[in-house]
Amino acid sequence: MEQNKRKEMVAAYMEKKKPMGIMQIQNKSNGKRFIVSSVNLEGLMNRERFMLDMGNHANKELQKDWKELGPDQFTFEILDQIKPKEDQAMDRQGLKNVKDELTLLEQMWLDKLQPYGDQGYHIK
Repeated sequence: MEQNKRKEMVAAYMEKKKPMGIMQIQNKSNGKRFIVSSVNLEGLMNRERFMLDMGNHANKELQKDWKELGPDQFTFEILDQIKPKEDQAMDRQGLKNVKDELTLLEQMWLDKLQPYGDQGYHIK
């Protein structure tokens, strides 16, 4: 009985619509930003923080500042969200469509905030 309940809970979690969108990590001391998108914002925030805490973030400049300044000098902020459509299937094609939309939205934020050079952790 417990195994069936567990399977039901896992299935319910997988079907739950998760917030999708764009987030930034901003350095409070110099204003630099790192902008990234995901189909799971909560998971993304947790992963980014975990990678920084473990000293294993893909962006080496951000990782260096995190290590030198400490986590209290950074903010995590959701910049934009895409509301999942109730009837949108998250099959392979549906996921591709959402990722394409997120890529465009992320590029819009990169164009708007210009997080390059002294203003950010991105390379143009």
